[in-house]
Amino acid sequence: MPSPHIVDLIRSRSAPDAVAVSAMGRKTSLGELLEQASTVAHALRSAGDSADPARVRRIGLHFPSGPDYIAAALGVLEADACFVPVPEELADAEKRTLVERTALDAVLTPAGGSEPWLPASTLHAQLVQAGDSVLDLHLVTPGDPVFPEEAFAALNPAFIRFSSGTTGRSKGVVLSHETLKARIEAANGGLRIGPGDRVLWTLPMAHHFAVSIILYLYHGATTILAEARSGAELLEIARSEGATVMYGSPFHFRQLADCDAGADCPTLRLAVSTAAALDAVTARSFQRRFGKPLVQGLGIIEAGLPMLNLANAETKPESIGRPLPGYEAKLRPAGEGAGELLLRGGGFFDAYLDPWQRREDVMDADGWFATGDLAEVDADGDWTLKGRLKSLINVGGMKVFAEEVERVLAEHPGIERALVSGQ
Repeated sequence: MPSPHIVDLIRSRSAPDAVAVSAMGRKTSLGELLEQASTVAHALRSAGDSADPARVRRIGLHFPSGPDYIAAALGVLEADACFVPVPEELADAEKRTLVERTALDAVLTPAGGSEPWLPASTLHAQLVQAGDSVLDLHLVTPGDPVFPEEAFAALNPAFIRFSSGTTGRSKGVVLSHETLKARIEAANGGLRIGPGDRVLWTLPMAHHFAVSIILYLYHGATTILAEARSGAELLEIARSEGATVMYGSPFHFRQLADCDAGADCPTLRLAVSTAAALDAVTARSFQRRFGKPLVQGLGIIEAGLPMLNLANAETKPESIGRPLPGYEAKLRPAGEGAGELLLRGGGFFDAYLDPWQRREDVMDADGWFATGDLAEVDADGDWTLKGRLKSLINVGGMKVFAEEVERVLAEHPGIERALVSGQ
């Protein structure tokens, strides 16, 4: 008997009248959100039945972040289809490549829009209601998949995302419903998010959804969607909504630290920085301003959130901390100094899509996953990333990490952002 899908698990765990999403004054309860998702799921099943009941397996979502994005994504999952985000910022050629490589059967887009990146054979099937938004459902005639269809279906797939764009060597990461459940439970061993939490959210949902939005819904928290253009606006939303957790990039925390508004957010208990390396200047500025350390996490699409700097964020702000319960880390020598970070634990991805590789074929015989990150671990057991294997620069026989040079440059008051390359 197959395991319950993640939407069923969310439905069974929390009160339907609890506020699931708060955005621009609009409160959506969990019951309302799941009802909206069921409306989307019904439309998707109907479209599949009218053409070929076995055909609509992978559904792309090309839509702005917001409450209706969540409803549409959950609807895809409830329809027993695999959710594939199509980021809006990609060029048309990249979007077309994503559609082809994932062999999408359908795509949801804003109603009435022009989507020149869709294949010429695409059929506009019907309109789909998702919350307050109307979406176009496009049925795609996929080519032959570059991956084994039966092996893919056997995974009970829920989610596909390319880790860094859709071209080059990015392979596409497949997550099953079982893997989603395992990784959000593992991540919450450190985050400890529960029904009393209100999480201020600032990141694009096409890139951050599986181990964040799904996690908040699963553990009964409210997600506060902040459409803020400045640190002052972001802080005002955090205060008015009573945010207890902030989840964002160093850019957002730098905005908060530098804004001219009042200096506190009394309800805040945890601030987590992800999506990019946290620099010490931003971390210390945030802590001085709000009296709370800025906690850096290591987010990897293949693993979820395996490491979090909970113990020593105040004294070692650039550290990614220690492995969360259920995870292990070790170094594989990679020349002088730092070694390659290897991870082991639950919630790891199920397969790479293209070229097709099962999880057990990627990890070594003992279950270790090679991240490609170079890291160091100190005597306290705290880990710090030094760079990527591919970004290591050899200067006259001396190893130089581009990321370290960037961090030093970024500390200069006249430099807002630095990018260093060996080419």
